[in-house]
Amino acid sequence: MVFYEAGLLKIATFNINNINKRLHNLTAWLAKAQPDVVCLQELKAEQRAFPESSLRDLGYHGVWLGERSWNGVAILARDRDPVLTRSSLPGNPKDSQARYIEAAVDGVLFASLYLPNGNPQPGPKFDYKLAWFEHLIEHGAGLMKAGVPIVLAGDYNVVPTAQDIYPTRSLDRNALIQPLSRQAYARLLAQGWTDALRKLQPEGPLWTFWDYEHNRWLLDKGMRLDHFLLSPTLSNQLVSGGVDRWVRGEENASDHAPAWIELDG
Repeated sequence: MVFYEAGLLKIATFNINNINKRLHNLTAWLAKAQPDVVCLQELKAEQRAFPESSLRDLGYHGVWLGERSWNGVAILARDRDPVLTRSSLPGNPKDSQARYIEAAVDGVLFASLYLPNGNPQPGPKFDYKLAWFEHLIEHGAGLMKAGVPIVLAGDYNVVPTAQDIYPTRSLDRNALIQPLSRQAYARLLAQGWTDALRKLQPEGPLWTFWDYEHNRWLLDKGMRLDHFLLSPTLSNQLVSGGVDRWVRGEENASDHAPAWIELDG
C-alpha cells in the first residue's frame, strides 16, 4: 500500500541553483507549499555540505548526490525516509557528474535528474548532452518494462516545443531548443511516458525558468525546462499541477520556479 491512497500525493521539482545560498528560499517554499516528495537539482554543494538538519527540522528526510560547485541532485520526502535505489545513470561508468538519483518512497520510484545544458553548440558540451540523453532513453525503456509506478522529474534542459518558450529568434542556436534535443525528448516520451504538466494544460505558456539577464523575469520571457514524466499507472492518477511562480519573484531567487503535480491514489 502506498501512503497516498488515503489522499493526494503532491510531488514537486525545483532547480534550487545552490541549495546553501538559497536555503531560506527553499525552506520558506517548503513550509508554504508542503509537497510530499521533492526532487531538487543544481545543489552546487559537495556531499557533506548538504543542509540535512535544516530540512529535517521541517520534516523532510532526503537522499542526495553532491558535487562541489556544480550539479547535484536530491530527493526529499516529508515524514518518510526515501530508499536510495540508484545514484548514477547507467551507461557511462566514467561519468562522475552528479546528475541523477533514484529513490523509492512507499511504493513509488522517483528519479531526480539534471540533464546537461549543452551550450555552446555545436561542440563537446552538446555532444555530452546528447550522449547523456541516450543513456536516459535506454534506462527509461528498462524502467518502463519493469511496470512499477515511476516519476522522472527534474530539469531536462530541453524546451520541448515552440510553445514552451517566449517568442524569440535570439536563442535559435541555443542547445535547449535544437532539433536533436527536442527529438531526444520526444523519443523518451514515445516509450509511454506522460508529460504531466502538458497533459493538464495542453496549450499556452508554462514557464518554469526565467534567465537572470535582460530583465526576462520582469518581462515574463520564460521557458519550460522542468518536467514530470509519469509511467502509465501514475498518469491515470494525475489530477492537478502548476508552477509556483511567486518563488521566482522572491529576493535571492533561483532562476527556476518550483513545478508541482498532485496524484490521487
